[in-house]
Amino acid sequence: MIFTDTELAYLRLQRLGRLATVGPDGGPQNNPVGFTVDAETGTIEIGGWNMGASRKFHNIESNPQVAFVVDDLESVDPWKVRGVQIRGAAEALTNQQVSGVSSEVIRIYPRRVQSWGLGSDGKVGSRRTVAQPGK
Repeated sequence: MIFTDTELAYLRLQRLGRLATVGPDGGPQNNPVGFTVDAETGTIEIGGWNMGASRKFHNIESNPQVAFVVDDLESVDPWKVRGVQIRGAAEALTNQQVSGVSSEVIRIYPRRVQSWGLGSDGKVGSRRTVAQPGK
């Protein structure tokens, strides 16, 4: 199990996350991205327009280490922040069958998953290292 049922439900409701990659100079780069989650494989898929020409795509070709965060502010009164952070390795894939976007995709293989504020009381969360088959 990569994601808990609660984490999967949350991730499926969200549309945007932030992907942090490592640039050629060793510095971080962080970009808002659209994504989907594959519950069967436990991976995150990121596509987009002209993905293969993007800096994030090229960064991953050079250094696969990434962090990906999906979070939101559910309420301000009371203050309720919730989210999921994923750290792991990514692949820059070409010639993928993706509807409506370019044929390049970034696939994230989680190694560390942390979540917070996901319960109705704002207190459900988890922090764990996960085993990713084949990665």
